[in-house]
Amino acid sequence: MKKEKTVVYGLKNCRKTTLITILNVVVLLLLNSIGAFSPNIYGENINLEIAQPQQRNITGKVLDVEGVPLPGVYVIVQGTSIGTVTDIDGEFSLDIPLGAEILQFSFIGMKTVEQIIGSESNFSIIMEEDAFSFDEVVVIGYGSVRKKDLTGSVGSIDGIKISERKVTQVSSALQGAIPGLMVTRDNGAPGATSSIRVRGVTTIGDSNPLILVDGMQVSDINQINPADIENISVLKDAASSSIYGSRAASGVILVTTKRAKTGEVAIEYNYEYGIEKPTEFPEYAGPELYMTRINEMQWNTNKNIGAEDPLYSEELIDNYQQLNAENPDEYPMTDWIKLALKKYAPRQTHGLRISAGSKMIKSLTSLSYDEVGGLFEHRNYERFTARFNNDISISDNLSASLDFHAKRDISESPSIDPISWMHITAPIYAAVWSNGLVASGKSSDNFYGSMIYGGFDNTWTNQYGGRVSISYSPLQGLNFKVSVAPEVNNDKRKYFRKQVKYTNYDDPSTYLGTLNANPNTRLVEERFDNHHITSNVIVDYTKSIQNHNLNAMIGYENYYFFSESVRGESEQLELSSFPYLDLANKNFLGVGGNAFENAYRSYFGRLMYNFKDKYLLQGNIRYDGSSRFAKAYRWGAFPSFSAGWVISEEPFMDNIPALSFLKFRISYGKLGNERIGNYPYQSLIQFSNALFQEGDAITSVQTAAQQSYVIEDISWESTGVFDVGLDASFFDNKLQFTGDYYKKVTSDMLLELEIPDFIGYDNPFQNTGKMYTTGWEVELKYRDNIGKLNYSITGNISDSKSIMGDLGGIEFLGDQVKFEGSEF
Repeated sequence: MKKEKTVVYGLKNCRKTTLITILNVVVLLLLNSIGAFSPNIYGENINLEIAQPQQRNITGKVLDVEGVPLPGVYVIVQGTSIGTVTDIDGEFSLDIPLGAEILQFSFIGMKTVEQIIGSESNFSIIMEEDAFSFDEVVVIGYGSVRKKDLTGSVGSIDGIKISERKVTQVSSALQGAIPGLMVTRDNGAPGATSSIRVRGVTTIGDSNPLILVDGMQVSDINQINPADIENISVLKDAASSSIYGSRAASGVILVTTKRAKTGEVAIEYNYEYGIEKPTEFPEYAGPELYMTRINEMQWNTNKNIGAEDPLYSEELIDNYQQLNAENPDEYPMTDWIKLALKKYAPRQTHGLRISAGSKMIKSLTSLSYDEVGGLFEHRNYERFTARFNNDISISDNLSASLDFHAKRDISESPSIDPISWMHITAPIYAAVWSNGLVASGKSSDNFYGSMIYGGFDNTWTNQYGGRVSISYSPLQGLNFKVSVAPEVNNDKRKYFRKQVKYTNYDDPSTYLGTLNANPNTRLVEERFDNHHITSNVIVDYTKSIQNHNLNAMIGYENYYFFSESVRGESEQLELSSFPYLDLANKNFLGVGGNAFENAYRSYFGRLMYNFKDKYLLQGNIRYDGSSRFAKAYRWGAFPSFSAGWVISEEPFMDNIPALSFLKFRISYGKLGNERIGNYPYQSLIQFSNALFQEGDAITSVQTAAQQSYVIEDISWESTGVFDVGLDASFFDNKLQFTGDYYKKVTSDMLLELEIPDFIGYDNPFQNTGKMYTTGWEVELKYRDNIGKLNYSITGNISDSKSIMGDLGGIEFLGDQVKFEGSEF
């Protein structure tokens, strides 16, 4: 019976964290010659003496601190090229020379282990995560790479930090987390969307980054349950994002979801409850201050020409409090903000995750329910999500993944948005009389009455999608992967406005009129349906020869998107309690609908090379074709090149003990933008109805006319990006620094060419504009532990500025006046 020895390495008090999953770990090993032929010649006889190999076999198993097997761990006899890699169960078997002294175990994201061999034949090795290592894996386009081997600018955040932020929307978790990434919520309503910008603005058109979840494009990062995320990478420069070509000019965000691990069996349920509240309410002005300011405005406007009396007398202002106490209806004191807003809004989250993994099948199921209340009445948001990720090992060189996800959002709102109204409505007008009936407010503008009694504006969003992929490795280092990912979205909106009448406080039985925002009933129903499918084929090859490490990847991708919508609306419905088009008033009935589709096809490749993990080179290219352009102009090539120098590996840096790592990198590449709307090169025909009188009869005739004058030879907006950066760490990687300077030049920006009005067409698009964007960013991290207490401090700062270049004579961009040199 062989003696088994267990050895634990690393910081004993290191916090348990989720193991970084490494897929497709491939190791090529060069074995030394095990024999030599030495010919000895005696006359006509030749004797061959064969040197017998002097070796023995050792075995073992490698686990993490939680006892989960680690596949893909490098096991090497120190000082030689003799080694192997652990299998899916974390086990290894290796023939070693007699006299070998030390085994070295290395794994990305874990502390390297050195084990004295001695006379032992079986080992059980436990590896701990290296929280301060530059060996951590960073997800890049169609693959992953060690952080120390990056030659581009990539920011990342792991799922643990996202979960710690206790938010229902992923975009909120990214605020301030990654330098150069700016997140702005469109409003404070629950479920509201966010604007995301990566290193500023590069075009006057669509500046949203490309977002991919497990390699497949999505329109909104907030559709993902934050608890499902393993990590997020943000590709910020051309070297890292040009592999996505025409869609990457505004940056790329890659989201990787969690997957089950081998040997793992876990059931986890989480419940969270919290409240959201405004940080500060605006100070209440009050009737006296309001009337005083109105009088001052009147005086300042006409300089009291004609000695006009003030609008509000001094006597009224001085006695208003007493008058209000005697008759609050005649002399209201309404704090509209306090009336409309709640003090806080509750939120709750339920999450269930079940995961199990064997050698053959690994499966993860995640379910969640979120509810966030609004800060005003009739505002609520609910979200249901489900995700099923499955990995199947069919044989040693064939595997498959089968994923499915679903989401349902329900957003409820009143028919009017009270936020803008409550800041401008004067306090001397009543919202509700003391008898509970609706008041008129100021000139029939009573947003509170419209919010409480005026109907609703609700949306329902349903999403279903999946991904099927198959990976095949016929040779060591060579991998083929085929993926297909469809997704279907069915969205619905129902807007129902009710008529709201108001009375006078002294005559509640008589209705004086209707509120301006609710003069009659109105119903709008809309349906938005779309589906898209992404398919790709990727071939990846990794080769290591002594100190030379090479990775090559080529791929093909196809994307198709189709959308259609339908709309029906009517006014003056007979029943205000029946929000359905069955009772639509035919005299006010309107219908509409549209459909569009687009597609792209791409070929891409990447080549990465490093020598001694010291000198790093990377080249990317993508060749894209988009249906948005005319046939002769729809293809474009987007290359990039980058280089890195790990200065800390040079011998002349050995005498700086405080320095753990130092790398200089530089990159340049070209990116594209094809998100310019659908088919702007085509002439549009606008249909409408016109009324004609024939005798005593009036008939409706459908008409058609060309809407826009078009230029067919428009093509891609292109953005050249230069980036120079420095990565450094000190004091055993406890203190880390990353700094970048970048410059972007967008050419052929699509602008609307101004043509004379008498031509009768809308302005056409043309490739004429330029924009220059420059910026810098710095990030500092310090991580350490005191006993069992782990702590970290992270800070980042960034700045960018976008300047307009040549605009081809155009002076107006929307409602803004712009000229060359002005800031956008």
